[in-house]
Amino acid sequence: MKSLANLSQRTWWIVGGAFVVFAAILPLLNISIPGVLPGATYTPGTLQLLALALLFASLALSYHLLFGTAGMLSFGHALYFALGAYGLGIVLQQTELTLIPALGLTFAIVIAAAYLLGSLSLRVTGISFAMVTLAFAQAGNVLVRRNPSVTGGEEGLRLDTEHIPDFFIGVINTRNLYWLALALLVIVFVIVAWFENSRAGHAVTATRENELRVRVLGLRPFGVKLMAFVIASVLASLVGMVHLLLQSGTTPRATSADFTLTILVIVVLGGVGSRWGAIVGGIIYTLLDQRLTALAGSDAIAGLPAVLRIPLSEPLFILGTLFILVVLFLPGGIAGAAQRLGTGTRVTPAARKQLEEAE
Repeated sequence: MKSLANLSQRTWWIVGGAFVVFAAILPLLNISIPGVLPGATYTPGTLQLLALALLFASLALSYHLLFGTAGMLSFGHALYFALGAYGLGIVLQQTELTLIPALGLTFAIVIAAAYLLGSLSLRVTGISFAMVTLAFAQAGNVLVRRNPSVTGGEEGLRLDTEHIPDFFIGVINTRNLYWLALALLVIVFVIVAWFENSRAGHAVTATRENELRVRVLGLRPFGVKLMAFVIASVLASLVGMVHLLLQSGTTPRATSADFTLTILVIVVLGGVGSRWGAIVGGIIYTLLDQRLTALAGSDAIAGLPAVLRIPLSEPLFILGTLFILVVLFLPGGIAGAAQRLGTGTRVTPAARKQLEEAE
């Protein structure tokens, strides 16, 4: 049997293409997975959950580009997701623009904000960079909560559907939103793969490993790092825009630091430095998060003794425990475990170093 390490890049693309085709026809099938999906795959509730999983996979890919490829640990990546969601929502509310022009205006605003904030944040490195990005994210969170007349404050921002096409509105059109989320995942994956294989991607990877050596070679690390930062931020904002359409609104949690930590957990769960790992991590985390919430309120948990009922009734406790187990026993995450199963080798030193930085 061919090992995972021997699979060519072309083979991986074929496998990915097969996954996309299967995912595209999934709404037309009647597949039920009890305990994992709330119903058959053609039902609106299941399609919304699967669309949410695809969006989190896309968001994890954008953070993979920032952290796994460029080696920049950001605690404020959620800010750009929120800029996409709140930006599109506010533009639709405050203007007469239809969806496509509103998307274009929001896109331009996000690019300008990402370039400005990235230019300031990248003046420092390491933990200082993480703290600066956290400060910007917290400032965004305060602005959202303190301006209820524009952002909806603590209540969140409701999607104004007046200028939204009819095929994106209503439960009956959840299938279309699912396909939109799938298309976004494909776009994000192609952009991330393109950047990683470009000259700028090679330069930013070299900068992650040894910035001083890159400077000695006559290259300017700041420019390629800023490019990676802007691309990752813009991709996160695109996910935020589609998330707004899927959820018919957004909440202040989208701007919080713990939301960025959730993205970091997803990337580490899937495997730092792996595009496919980010996708798998995003899908698995979303399904676990949603189904564990349902499990926590079930009669089975309610009937347990208090010593078990109390922790098991908290989904975050279970997710945290699973994350700890992955870090301890699956170095390299799910992608690393799959590689070791295929090759019989241990996790690479580079992957271990990135895991230690994540911890």
